[in-house]
Order: sequence, then structure tokens, then C-alpha cells
Amino acid sequence: MFLQLCMPKGLAFKTQADSREPQFHSFIITREDGSRTFGFSLTFFEEVTSKQICSAMQTLYHMHNAEYDILHTPPTNDKDSCSSTGDCNGTSVSKLQRFNSYDISRDTLYVSKCICLITPMSFMKACKKVLEQLHQAVTSPQPPPLPLESYIYNILYEVPLPPAGRSLKFSGVYGPIVCQRPSTSELPLFDFPVKEVFELLGVENVVQLFTCALLEFQILLYSQHYQRLMTVAETITALMFPFQWQHVYVPILPASLLHFLDAPVPYLMGLHSNGLDDRSKLELPQEANLCFVDVDNHFIELPEDLPQFPNKLEFIQEISEILMAFGIPPEGSLHCSESASKMKSLRACDLVSDKRNGNIAGSPLNSYELLKENETIARLQALVKRTGVSLEKVREETSSKKDLKIQCDEEEFKIYQLNIQIREVFANRFTQMFADYEVFVIQPSQDKESWFTNREQMQNFDKASFLSDQPEPYLPFLSRFLETQMFASFIDNKIMCHDEDDKDPVLRVFDSRVDKIRLLNVRTPTLRTSMYQKCTTIDEAEKSIELRLAKIDHTAVHPHLLDMKIGQGKYELGFFPKLQSDVLSIGPASNKWTKRNAPAQWRRKDRQKQHTEHLRLDNDQREKYIQEARNLGSTIRQPKLSNLSPSVIAQTNWKFVEGLLKECRNKTKRMLVEKMGREAVELGHGEVNITGVEENTLIASLCDLLERIWSHGLQVKQVRSKYSCILGILLDSERRKSDSSPAMSPLRISLVQDMRHIQNISEIKTDVGKARAWVRLSMEKKLLSRHLKQLLSDHELTKKLYKRYAFLRCDDEKEQFLYHLLSFNAVDYFCFTNVFTTILIPYHILIVPSKKLGGSMFTANPWICISGELGETGVLQIPRNILEMTFECQNLGKLTTVQIGHDNSGLYAKWLVEYVMVRNEITGHTYKFPCGRWLGKGMDDGSLERILVGELLTSHTEVDERQCRTPPLQQSPSMIRRFVTISPNNKPKLNTGQIQEAIGEAVNGIVKHFHKPEKERGSLTLLLCGESGLVSALEQVFQHGFKSPRLFKNVFIWDFLEKAQTYYETLEQNEMVPEENWQTRARNFCRFVTAINNTPRNIGKDGKFQMLVCLGARDHLLHHWIALLADCPITAQMYEDIALIKDHTLVNSLIRVLQTLQEFNITLEASLVKGIDI
Repeated sequence: MFLQLCMPKGLAFKTQADSREPQFHSFIITREDGSRTFGFSLTFFEEVTSKQICSAMQTLYHMHNAEYDILHTPPTNDKDSCSSTGDCNGTSVSKLQRFNSYDISRDTLYVSKCICLITPMSFMKACKKVLEQLHQAVTSPQPPPLPLESYIYNILYEVPLPPAGRSLKFSGVYGPIVCQRPSTSELPLFDFPVKEVFELLGVENVVQLFTCALLEFQILLYSQHYQRLMTVAETITALMFPFQWQHVYVPILPASLLHFLDAPVPYLMGLHSNGLDDRSKLELPQEANLCFVDVDNHFIELPEDLPQFPNKLEFIQEISEILMAFGIPPEGSLHCSESASKMKSLRACDLVSDKRNGNIAGSPLNSYELLKENETIARLQALVKRTGVSLEKVREETSSKKDLKIQCDEEEFKIYQLNIQIREVFANRFTQMFADYEVFVIQPSQDKESWFTNREQMQNFDKASFLSDQPEPYLPFLSRFLETQMFASFIDNKIMCHDEDDKDPVLRVFDSRVDKIRLLNVRTPTLRTSMYQKCTTIDEAEKSIELRLAKIDHTAVHPHLLDMKIGQGKYELGFFPKLQSDVLSIGPASNKWTKRNAPAQWRRKDRQKQHTEHLRLDNDQREKYIQEARNLGSTIRQPKLSNLSPSVIAQTNWKFVEGLLKECRNKTKRMLVEKMGREAVELGHGEVNITGVEENTLIASLCDLLERIWSHGLQVKQVRSKYSCILGILLDSERRKSDSSPAMSPLRISLVQDMRHIQNISEIKTDVGKARAWVRLSMEKKLLSRHLKQLLSDHELTKKLYKRYAFLRCDDEKEQFLYHLLSFNAVDYFCFTNVFTTILIPYHILIVPSKKLGGSMFTANPWICISGELGETGVLQIPRNILEMTFECQNLGKLTTVQIGHDNSGLYAKWLVEYVMVRNEITGHTYKFPCGRWLGKGMDDGSLERILVGELLTSHTEVDERQCRTPPLQQSPSMIRRFVTISPNNKPKLNTGQIQEAIGEAVNGIVKHFHKPEKERGSLTLLLCGESGLVSALEQVFQHGFKSPRLFKNVFIWDFLEKAQTYYETLEQNEMVPEENWQTRARNFCRFVTAINNTPRNIGKDGKFQMLVCLGARDHLLHHWIALLADCPITAQMYEDIALIKDHTLVNSLIRVLQTLQEFNITLEASLVKGIDI
């Protein structure tokens, strides 16, 4: 394992003509439990002294050059075959280069060798110095003062780890080496140069890469230099504080493990470049979710739909100011660029004193001078002089730090300074964003063991409430970040660490910073603003490092002569000696480090013993333990490098398959629980309803999962989106088979037709966008599982596109996967309609008139206007005698109302409409708008137009009139029930108790509507005008006990209201006003009734009553009008004594119920109040 990481390219041979500079690089090994070990390797070249190896190398050169010459020699016969051969072998020839011949008589052969240091913590600078001084010892003309074994023994056994918050000095071969370790209250140890990352990539690219890492995209680093790969990877993960990367982390991926790039899981890997191949020649999977970083060429390729990091511009500005203070251009050190040379000449003091750019001088001296001129400060100074405190002392103390003597060179100290300043700025962003996170942590009610057992089913963070407190610009990023494994692990740590002593060190540091933010902030804890707050902890962090480097806390034992035999430790110039293992294998008996290490060795032996016992288990027990291990190891952290047999590779791929299936199961369950909302809470699954933002995030993460499943084991590598590629192949194969369906037949369920709809949407530009739109459309149509099953039923296509180990070729897992997706059919998603709000959608209209009452004789010109949650069509003229038509308009969203009418022209301008059907031709959603009323003068209530409220039919087939929907949706009344005849048998069927109940349910529905989050609210029009709405309930109130004076005469509620208006207007003219408050109510009532009667719309008497109720609800006047009408003498004339409106107790109860609507701001749909300006 270590060998592959110490020398990832294996052995290398060079001659004296080649560059042979030593190359340093570091690496990391992550164990399955998440613990890490750091390695530091220095590779150099030594002369080959073996004649046998030199002869073999010369033979290899001759063989290679002979093959090269044969391939480049054109045949003399057939010209066609010549061109054909050139075409066939072009690729292999291009990969083969003619090397300069190696001549054993005149050339010197060198071979690579490396020395490596393994440490439990990342002291990169110190380890690099140790290795460089050891190498210098064997290349220096003069031998080192002591044998190399003395220095290595000293490092292994006599140089301890510095304690937290302390510094340590120890001796190298040629000079002292200093390392320092942060205290437990500081940011964790990080020893890689941040400067190099910003010089290579620039601030913009670093922030984008940082965002990809936080959202757990797949990240592939690409460079010729191993150390650059390690530096970028370690920097990005260190800047995540307090969060930690939870997935595959291999900053240097050996060539033998390239198959791990197929892993359908988030990863951060580094791939070595040979400097010859460009990006286009790399065959990389998962391009849609991949962040590709070409470190050497200052280039980053981002995944699709990457949200912007909160306050990105201000964040970049703050980082740039720090970089410029150190002479680093924010755009990166591009070679030979003018900006880079200018930036290097820029001094930090010039930048600080540049007040034109709003920079306030940051040195203590300048701050003191500013304060000294302030009169208030002068008075304060005089006030405290008696205590012996003076501002002059502050000046002396702050300036005294310049006198501190740092125990390292200036360049190294600048690296320390830049590192801590950049890290503090990054840490400050999370401290500001998550300052109130503890409020939203859901502490478990059960014990730890039960919580661990049910961890996957438990919610640990109130995401919906947290997001509702965040500024709008933060939501795209935060809603996705809260779904990551790193955030879930962070909250889990918080829940498990109840006591301060149990806390994870990283969590303890972060919580202490959050506490300081709360003390400093004057705003209330839950009030969030998007105002950018700069980091204020830089000076304190810098001072801690400076003090440790100025005053060394510990000095290790100096290297000394060891008890070695005569002849051991012999020096030979240019050759690193074979170290004496007998001297280095045993440390000093009194060394504390050895004692601490003993239990670790015992544990290692114990693990080996357990492993051997495990091999003797029977198959059932072994399967049980293996299953438990799989459940515990939810993420693959690091591939095992020591065993690359086919069985291990197969097992690794199998783990990927199992991991994908488990993720699919968890994700579908999570989405269903969130969608079920309150019903799920009652079943004990969740806490709060899902928000629109979170629903979109969950669906986006489902698309990510489908992308990874679709790309696992895929042989096609040249496309950005794998399942869009496969859908395209299927579309081409079925293009000839598809035909257009008849106009009014139900929409045919067709995967190909759905894909064509997506391809015709011009607003979607990318393959990934189209593929995800197709997933959203299929989910909304409840066809996702069915469509995917159809795709996967083509076994020949599957075999052609996928390798044998691919997820989609594992039959059992594939069936379970489809079964999980089928569960989405249990809930209604509008994830396509609500997201693509600006696209053009074809709608199909069908008007169904009464077949019995002369619909075919209708002579007028009808029109229709359709309204939805996102807009309305405007008036659409319908050709005479045409009852169905298709039109195209911008997405209306969920449809709410239809306005239908005619111009009253012709001999027979009477039209009895049963219902109207409107279908969205893309989603297949069909809405039914029941009517059952006449449109015509002298018929019914004399209306020429009506407003119909619709319901969504759940069936995708032909119109299904069976009332079997649960729960029943609200709709327009489907029978003539809004007028009362004098027939004695036509008494109201509802009693006063039922009417009161209907009023209570209608008002309660409106109250619930406004208590929901805004993005979860349905249509208010349904609650006002639907079958169980407020208008319908008030109709029942006014119809109860209603009299009709003449036989065969229809009397409407509006007739009563007009008479009441006339009475109050007459009363006011006669100046018989009981009181001022009563007069105001009467005037308002008369004004509204007059305005509705004067509207140019021909909406009929029932339509006018509906409009009055809607306007009264909007302006909070309904309860006043009920009181007014209850006391009106007209009521006594037109209502029987048993009428509800004449019972003062019931009227007062009704008024109290209607008063609850006063606290809500009711906004009416435009179709309800069209033509009224009041």
C-alpha cells in the first residue's frame, strides 16, 4: 500500500541528459473508521551500478526503436493498403515515441529511489525539511556529523509530538527544525501552503471548487505534480471547517486503481497527468455531476446547476484583499502576465493606506492616531488616568510584537500568516450562516442505543424551519447543503455530545465561536439578514501562532551516536545507504512514546486474532457479520490498495450496487414522508411539512441519484448526461413506430412522446437539463417507474451499453429500484409544472353542452378564458359549432377557473353547458369544470357568462365521472340550486345546524390556508367559490326560510339584496339614520351592490351574489353586512319566522365566525372581480 503511494508511477530510469531534481510529495491513507495517516515522500535518483541492469536497459532501447522504425516505414507496394495501415495504426504510432538511444559505453543510467516518513499528524513543512536534509547528507561532498541512523533514530523515538498549543524544536542533519501545533481552542492543524492553491487556480475557481465540495459533487483533480494534487485536496477539505468530507478521499490515485473513477458515489480524487494528454482524451464517467479541475492550466469544469455560494462576491472580495496584502493576484499567478508582475510590486502598506478604495488602515499605530484626535476618547483617557491605565500603554503593547524574534525564516512565517488569515475568513462564513443552528437541532427523546438503531428513520435537524429563517439569496445553496452527508454527520456529532467534555474537538471550537457571535450580535437570534459580516478573529489567531514561534516551548533530545557495530553507518557519496534495521527496530526502554504505543500493538494483534477467528465462522454467521459490516460502513472511504485481485474489484463494484440501492430506498422514503406532511407526522415519521424549496432540492438529489445509477458501469463515455443519451437512442429507434393520436382520445402513455415534448422546450439548453426535466415530467405524470421499466426491458440495448457489473444489469436490484420508484405514485407532484413556469404548453379544450335541450341550435358566438395559479389566457374566441380546440400559451400552472360566455347573437342565444374539460397536453393533467347552468337572457338567472371552478381528474384515461376521489376536491356546483321556487315541496333540505357546520368548515378552510407556509398554499378561489366554499355556505344561510310571493316565479338571493339596498338608500335620503356606525355599514353595502349592478359583465344574479361575497371577504365587511341585513325590515317580509337570518342567536354566532377572517389579507383572483373597480 505505502509503496504505491510513495512511488505512484513505480520505478523510473533516467540518463545524465535528463533532469534529476528530487521531487517531494505527500499522501494520505484513510482507514475504514475514518482515521488518517499522513505520508511524506522524497523521490531522487541514484546511479545504477549493476552492469546486468544497464545491459538489459540497452537491449530494451534497441527493441523499442526497432519497433518504432518498422511502424514508420511505409510499404512499397499497394498504396491503398498503405493508407489503410496508416489509419489503423495511427493511434498506436502516436502513442509511441522514439527515445534517444541509451549507450552503455557513454551514458550513465540512474534509477529512482525514495525515502518516506509516516506520521499521525500532518506536519508537512517539518517532514519535508527532515527528508531534504537526509538527502543532502548523502549528496554532500562532506559526510554528515553522525551516521544517518542517529538522525532517523532521533526522529522515530526521541522527537515527540508537540502538545496542543505548543511549539517544538528538534535537530535535523544540518539545522534546527521547528513545528507548532494549534491549541484546542484554535482551528485544527493544517500545514499545507494555501498560497499555492490560490496562485494555481485563482480566487473565483477556488470558491467554485469549494462549493462543489460542500455539496458533495464528484471532484477530480488533474496535475503533473503529485504534491499539487495533495495540496489542493487538503486545502479544500481544511477550509470546510467545521464540516468534514465524508466520502471517498484519494488525493493521489495510483494508476492501478483507475476503475474507482466509476464509483457512483461522491469522491475527491487526484489523477496524475503525463503532460501530453489533454482533457478531451480523458474518458471520465459521471461528467454531469463531475467537477474537473486541471490544476496546472488554471482551469475548472463545473457540474450542471451549481448554486452560488452565499454572498459570493463579498466573500471573494474579502479573500482578495488578504491575497493582495501578500502580493498574490486574486486571479492567480498566470505565467508572464502583467497583472502578476504588478501585483508582486504592490506593498501591503500601500494597500492598507489606500483610502480611495474604502480601506481603513489596519495597523495599531494608525488606529491609535485616529483615536487620539477624538475628543470623547481624550475625555475617557483623562477619566481613567487615576487608575494608572493609559492609551499610551496600548500603543506600546501593540508595537512591541514587532520586537518578537520568530524562530523560523520570514517566508515560512508569511505562509503561516496567510494560511491562518484565509482559514479564518472561510470559518467565519459558516459561523455567520449557522450561528443559530443549535435552535433547530432535534434532540432525540430515547436513549443513545435506540437512537443509533433507528438513526436512518430519525430527523435530526428542523430543515424547513431553519430555511424559513434564511435570506432568500441563501436558499438555493443552503437547501442543498442541508441534504449532504457532511451536514448530517455534523448534526449527529452535536446530538451525541451532550456534555462539554464529550464534544468532538472541532465541534467544541465551532460552538465557542458561535457563542461569541451571539454575544456580539445585537439582533435577535432568529432574525437573519444577508448583510455580509467580515471576519474579526484574524488578529487573535495570528498572535497565537506568532507567540508559539517566538518562544519555543519544547526542545527535543539532540541526535547522538548509537551503539552500532564497526563498519555500520558507512558513508558513500551519492548513495543512500541501507539502514541498519537492528539499530532502528528497538527504541529506548524509558521512552514514554513507546509505552503509549504498546496498547496499539496489542490492539493490532487482537484485530488479527479476531480476523482469523472470523474466517472459521460458518457461512450463516459470516453472512450475518458481513451484513452488519455493510450497514456500518455506509460510505466507501478509501480503496484497499494492497489487494487488487478480480474478486476484490468485483466485491467493490458490488458494494457500489448495494450502496445505490440503499440510497434509493432511503431517498424515496424521505421524499414520501416529507410529501405526506401532517399525515406522516401523525404516523410518527416526521416533524413538519415540506417547503417548496426543499421539495425541489429532494427531487434534484433524486435526479443526481438516477444519473449515478444510469452511469454505473456504462461503456459510453463521450456524453454529458448518460440517461439523456439512452433516451435519445430509444427515441431514434421508435421514431418510425410512433403515430399521432386522434384529437380527443386520451393521451397515449408514451415514453418517446414525453421525451419529444422535452426536446421541443427551447428554454432547456443542455442534455442534463433535458434529462432532469424528463424525470420531473415522468414523476408528475406518475410514470417514472413505468418509463424506466420500459427502457430497461430492452436487454440487447442494455448489454450493448453496460458492463456486466453495472447496477442496471443486476436483475434483483433493478427490480427493487423500480419498485421504490413506483411508490412515488402514491402522492401528487407538480415538480414539472411548478418549475418550468415560462415554457409554452399546448392546452386542449372540450365544451360539453346538454344533449337534451337543443345545444345544436345554439347561434351565438362563444368565448372562454382559462385561469391558473401562474396566469390566464385572456379571452379566446371559439368558432361557432366547434366544441373542442387546442391552443398554446405560457404555462398557467395548476388551473383554477374557467370563464365561459357568449355574445347573445342570433335567433337562439341560449346555451346549457354541462361542463368544460381542459387538458395540459404535456403533463396530461385534465381538469373538469362542472357548470349545469344556462347562459342566455331570460333563462335561469339571465347570465351570459359564468365563472367555473375546476377539479383535477386523477385518471389519465377518458373522462371518468365516477366520484371515487379521496379526498373529494372542490368544484363548481353541478346542478341548478341557486334559485328558489314557490313550490311548497322545495323547502331547503339543510337545517340550521348543518348550515352552521358548513359555514364553520368554509371559514376554517380559509384560516388553515393562511396558516400554511406561502409556498404550500393551494388555490384560495377553491375555498371561496368551490362547492364547499364560503359562497356556497352563505347561499345556504340566505336560502333558509326564504319566501317567494308568486307561483312559477324564480326568486334569487340577489333580488332580496337589491330590495335591501333600495330600503337603505331611501332611509338615508329621509335622514332616518339610527347611528353613525350603522350608517357607514349601510353606505358600504349600497356602494358595493350598485357597483356590481353597473358592471359591464353579464354574470347573472348568482354571479353577482358570488362577487359580492368575494369582495366582502376581501375588505372584511361580511360580518357587518350580515348584522345589517338581519335588522332590515325587508328580511321580515321575505323570510319566514323559522329562517336562520331572523334568529338573533344564530346570527350573532355567524358574525363571530366571519370575524375570524379579519386578520387575513385576502387577495382575489382577477377572474372573480373583473370589471369591478372598487
